[in-house]
Amino acid sequence: MSELPRPQRKSPRLQGYDYAQEGAYFVTICTYQRIHLFGDVVNKGMQFSDLGQIAYSLWSTLPEHHPNVVLDAHVVMPNHMHGILFITNQQNSPQTSVGMRRASSAASQNRPNSIRSRTLSAIIGAYKSAVTRTINQQMGILAPIIWQASFHDHIIRNEESLNHIREYVYTNPIRWKKDTFYT
Repeated sequence: MSELPRPQRKSPRLQGYDYAQEGAYFVTICTYQRIHLFGDVVNKGMQFSDLGQIAYSLWSTLPEHHPNVVLDAHVVMPNHMHGILFITNQQNSPQTSVGMRRASSAASQNRPNSIRSRTLSAIIGAYKSAVTRTINQQMGILAPIIWQASFHDHIIRNEESLNHIREYVYTNPIRWKKDTFYT
């Protein structure tokens, strides 16, 4: 008996957009099944568990491993994290890279590995792997499922949007009980 074809998962990425180009991006990464692993919100502030401290501190090291990344506002919540990051060419400041340009998908697929590793997906994938690996090593456990398979991104197109998203990130703990990820 032959196997039925598995349904193809639709990519959450914007079709035809080059995620390695300079730009500002807002990402949300959720824990597997939105389990509260990273701590609790206490008095409108985040109180990290050991796992939350790992997730928070490793986010801060992204520019050490990806020199084309500049970090902006970020917050680790009990079951997700939000972060704003800029992908730069190292010659421009983050303020000049807010915006959006389209690229052909064929050009993106023919990109050499060194450039492909600088895409938003590669950067977030490396972060998620580092968090999982560090938790495995420090906690002495094997292969926990920490993260959902993908992440949500939003391309930040202008300064007004950037400032609005920054405010959202900074005030996320204050609004925790009204948050869609609260459950």
